[in-house]
Amino acid sequence: MPQDNITLECTEARAEGKPPSRYITTRNKKSINTPNRLEKMKFNWFLKRRTLHREIK
Repeated sequence: MPQDNITLECTEARAEGKPPSRYITTRNKKSINTPNRLEKMKFNWFLKRRTLHREIK
């Protein structure tokens, strides 16, 4: 399957006035398991805890 490079950005950091952490990862273009935006729990270095990161364009 073809792969897409995507960027995941923290959803909680901006509300707390900190810079958002970003991760770059890949996903399958034609995956039926993730038709919407990808969401993962990742570590935010600025907040020093795991937070929800959502796919951005």
